[in-house]
Amino acid sequence: MNPRIAAFFDLDNTIVPGSAIEHPYFRLLWRRGLVGPKDLLRSVGVLLREVPPFTFDPLRRYKAYLAGKPIEAIEASAQGFFWGQVCPRISEQAHRAIEEHRAQGHRLVLLTGCPDFLVAPLATYLKLDHVIAGRLERADTVFTGRMVEPYPYREGKRLVAERLAAEEGLDLGASFMYGDSPGDLPMLETVGHPRVVNPIRGMVRIARRHGWPILYWN
Repeated sequence: MNPRIAAFFDLDNTIVPGSAIEHPYFRLLWRRGLVGPKDLLRSVGVLLREVPPFTFDPLRRYKAYLAGKPIEAIEASAQGFFWGQVCPRISEQAHRAIEEHRAQGHRLVLLTGCPDFLVAPLATYLKLDHVIAGRLERADTVFTGRMVEPYPYREGKRLVAERLAAEEGLDLGASFMYGDSPGDLPMLETVGHPRVVNPIRGMVRIARRHGWPILYWN
């Protein structure tokens, strides 16, 4: 048993294979009338301002569809959304990996840029020790749409993990990271045991170059 070792897990396309859970959540809010065409156009505008090159990074850091939206109404939808649309998608292999690390006494950490209110039910369900997720800036009773820094994506993931390690006395050199994309790369390079899961956007090539294990979870 070694509580100084951590197992960090990305969420989208790792614990939950397939597309980001924010996509069906947006559709849920649309059906309930909490977001609409203006919010969609605002999001498209955020993307177009950054072209070229084309990247979704601006929308990760600025949730245009949530700007000005009432916090209470948005967060109230998250619990039911988890049970209806996220829980059934959790990978069996992810469950197994989490339980194997738990049996070894490793600290279990969810490390994701997804908004914290969306991932909180999942972290409770999986009984994880720590949750590091994106946090939306708040102004009284509404969201501004901006993500609070440091935002856990790319270098931000490494930064917040190193901060947690310093606070909890974790040994990153002996720890594990499970991630799927270049957004996880700085963290994969930081731990002693990187694991590339359901690789996308060139991660097969990167993993092979480094000699990292490649896992396919469904």
